[in-house]
Amino acid sequence: MSLTESRLTRTVQSSGMTGRTHATATSVASPRARALVRAAVWWTSASRATGAAIAAAATWASRTVRPAGTLVAVAATAGLVLGLVFGWVEWMVAGAASVVLLVTAVPFLFGARAYDVDLSLTHERVVAGDGVTGEIVVRNDGHRIALPGRIDIPVGAGLVEFGVPLLRPGHTVAQPLDIPGLRRGVVTVGPATTVRSDPIGLLRREHAFEDVHEVYVHPRTTLLPSTSAGLIRDLEGSPTRRLVDADMSFHAIREYAPGDSRRQIHWRSTAKTGKLMVRQYEESRRSSMAVVLAASQAEYADADEFELAVSCAASLGLRAVHDARDVTIVTGSEIPRVVRGRLRAIRRVPAAAPRPMLDGFSSVELLENTMPVGEVCRLTTESGERLSIAFVVVGSRVTLTRLQQAALAFPSDTAVIGVICDESAHPRMQTLSGLSVLTVGTLDDLAGLLLRGATS
Repeated sequence: MSLTESRLTRTVQSSGMTGRTHATATSVASPRARALVRAAVWWTSASRATGAAIAAAATWASRTVRPAGTLVAVAATAGLVLGLVFGWVEWMVAGAASVVLLVTAVPFLFGARAYDVDLSLTHERVVAGDGVTGEIVVRNDGHRIALPGRIDIPVGAGLVEFGVPLLRPGHTVAQPLDIPGLRRGVVTVGPATTVRSDPIGLLRREHAFEDVHEVYVHPRTTLLPSTSAGLIRDLEGSPTRRLVDADMSFHAIREYAPGDSRRQIHWRSTAKTGKLMVRQYEESRRSSMAVVLAASQAEYADADEFELAVSCAASLGLRAVHDARDVTIVTGSEIPRVVRGRLRAIRRVPAAAPRPMLDGFSSVELLENTMPVGEVCRLTTESGERLSIAFVVVGSRVTLTRLQQAALAFPSDTAVIGVICDESAHPRMQTLSGLSVLTVGTLDDLAGLLLRGATS
């Protein structure tokens, strides 16, 4: 037995270990391998940092360098390279001049974030055709003088520009904001964006703030007669088969039962029969009303005609809400072209209160891919409760035949009134096999036709 084996035997015996013997081997890399690993890690980190820097520089350049600045940068590079390679003095002078222009444009970008801009509006809900006023307050929050600049405020698809004068640290300037008459819709005002640019327009730097306002431009409406008068009067509602002791729809007389109210005793019948007799009524459910607005481009002559239809539908819905009537307002919904004909969809406008209802009408749009008004009426009757009155508001391209077909979607006991919006037509009313058709040329014609409809 060698010296190494004797030492191993004594170590195992002194430790009291028997049975299996565990051996652990540790390999140590050579210095060359460690250097290769460190180089690979450094190269990976450097490549990632370089890629991130290039991406950030490209993003900054795309936002800052304008087309004119790109042209000047190309001229500087080409002029200097060609001038130095071929010795062309003219190219070198042009390249140097381009570099000077780029360098002198850089200081104009400083101070884009020195402003604190506060945008406020007097009203965030207006009627179509009215303007919006507000105020924009600019304050220099920096510790240095802020050079003159410009602030852009997007208003829908338009843009309002404000010039900002030279501001000392802590100074404030306020300017009024006047937005002229707006069309119906939901108009986004903001965010205010500070713009820094050189006089030539080579470089441009922007900083947008987070202050954004949504202005709801409601449709124009007119005051209509109450639903308890005129063509759409419906005082008693629709009787049901449920019998109650007190209501408006009289049904029959029966014998008195314990617990009946003495106010319902019918004294003439009591005197004839010698027994106490009480009145019995059919329970009247609360009458409900629907306003269906056509929204397909094929059903209107132009956009102005559609705005007239939206105003008529909003006026009808507003009158129903003021009269505390259950009203359902339905219009067509956008349907993707690939599933058109296989998918049916409608949109309901909130009708719980005037403000949510008018806000909903602000976002109603004329659609290219949607169901025709007849399908909208059919889906309304399938998904809603039994209706007492239904208004179908359409454009001039909907014929009387199509309007009659749309009215057939409602039950026979539902009074259907069609409203045709045609700006070139004279106001008139006609009746076609139980369907009342109102033709309006202006919004004011609607109220007169509804009042005259009761006596015609």
